[in-house]
Amino acid sequence: MIEILVFSFLIALTGALSPGPLLTFTIYRSLKQKRGYLAGIYIILGHATIEFVLIIALLAGSSFFFQSIVFLTLVGTIGGFFLVIFGIVVIRDVSKTNFDATFTFEKGTVKGFKGNSFIGGIVVSLSNPFWTFWWAVIGLGFMVSFNISFANPLGILLFFIGHELGDMIWYLPLSTFVYYGGKSLNPKVYKYILLVCGAFMIIFGIYLAFNIIFNPPSI
Repeated sequence: MIEILVFSFLIALTGALSPGPLLTFTIYRSLKQKRGYLAGIYIILGHATIEFVLIIALLAGSSFFFQSIVFLTLVGTIGGFFLVIFGIVVIRDVSKTNFDATFTFEKGTVKGFKGNSFIGGIVVSLSNPFWTFWWAVIGLGFMVSFNISFANPLGILLFFIGHELGDMIWYLPLSTFVYYGGKSLNPKVYKYILLVCGAFMIIFGIYLAFNIIFNPPSI
């Protein structure tokens, strides 16, 4: 069971580290909110709330198909495949980005939802089409590969906790860092972090795809 927690954490961390709408919103709220160092907490709580609802919805909607070994194998393989693709895209984009330029967060460049942080965590997550796609393909593929279903409530809990820890470990320190005036990140460090994340996604995606083929879940 511990592998569910560990791998869920690592996969979530690689996604959290990649630039996106939630990162932009966290930076904005950290800069604008009176106690901006708390913005990350509220945003991730909102993000976690909608993710928990989505996990339950995915499991409920797929419960019938979870009785089909063909469906399980197909979803697990596709999820691993797209994780590999995403890892390749991350590495490609990082390689093309000029990280020698100063990597700063300017107030004027942060746009999007500007309301309550908790609600924003929900709204910004839902407004990101890649987030929905990730859960429908990669997230569901992970759950299939590790036999996470209503018949395994502990697996659901560990998967959820690991996933949210992956978000918190990045967004909470970032929010505090931005609020207290550190509006820049070391570009070279950030570049190599993203490269490592991309490589891990590729490796784990291959693992997911082959694991579901050679070790199909029991039904």
